[in-house]
Amino acid sequence: MSVKKIAVLTSGGDAPGMNACIRAVYLAARNEGIDVIGFQHGYNGLLKRDYVEFAHKDIRNLIQRGGTVLYSARCEKFHKEEHRKKAASYLEELELDGLIVIGGNGSFKGAELLQQIWNKPVIGVPGTIDNDIAGTDYTIGYHTAIQTAVESIDKVRDTADAFERIFIVDVMGRDAGFIALNSAIAAGADHVVLPETFESAGDELVRILDKLDQRRKNHANSSHIIVITENLWPGGLNILCDSLQSETGVETRILTLGHVQRGGSPVWQDRILATKLGAYAVEMVMNNERGRMAGIRHRYPESVPLENSREDRKPLNHYSMSMLDKITLLG
Repeated sequence: MSVKKIAVLTSGGDAPGMNACIRAVYLAARNEGIDVIGFQHGYNGLLKRDYVEFAHKDIRNLIQRGGTVLYSARCEKFHKEEHRKKAASYLEELELDGLIVIGGNGSFKGAELLQQIWNKPVIGVPGTIDNDIAGTDYTIGYHTAIQTAVESIDKVRDTADAFERIFIVDVMGRDAGFIALNSAIAAGADHVVLPETFESAGDELVRILDKLDQRRKNHANSSHIIVITENLWPGGLNILCDSLQSETGVETRILTLGHVQRGGSPVWQDRILATKLGAYAVEMVMNNERGRMAGIRHRYPESVPLENSREDRKPLNHYSMSMLDKITLLG
């Protein structure tokens, strides 16, 4: 297959390293004599025919920048087949030989549906801080999100120790506990509450109180750090906060990190991952692969069917989960 021109877009939630991936797509493509355009605002740009033609000046100093120069958005119209057909028709009008979609599960669903009606390669590149995409060890932005969470926990610990408070740190992750688990390990938190292991508020509260009691037996200071995945506690974190304060008599506060985890300059792991996957996605287009994702397995790029990325819930590392209990007993 002769490839002369391809397009790239970023869709869904932004993630540190998306710009590094755009840069890699452009450089890898131009090295093969392939022109690159970028649709702006995700699939909306595709439907509105809103795009930029990349040149070398556009990717200068891009690898270290957070966010995405192509902007991102969700696109409700793309759920309808009539709009996807219009998108496929427009891709043909532009004489494109492939489309690379950098995003998460929702973005990949759109890519998969587009591939069903367009006969050129549509390739997904996993870009989401949640790391919840199956078929790849890591997703672009995940390592930076952990670093942001760890830095925040380190700072709030100073206040927790100074006032002997309990802090509940609310991190992102949607339905996956990857950020919570690994930021808790890296920051030496006392307990972590994960979607994968959460059964009920009552049972979890007992576990938290037991863990805090064990720590108090070994430390004079009553400060504690609890990490929890967003939107997990029934009724909201104020309920957990009030329960802990009532049961322990220790002043309890909530720290919600929110979207700050999706910003900032990508750490080196995300820069390298984004560069590998962006370049590999171009190779996949050149090899006429269709409906595939560029994943990373055991440090090497790997081609994965797009549908596989959404099939099963990606499991947490069981050793990390068991290790957390062992290393937090003494604090």
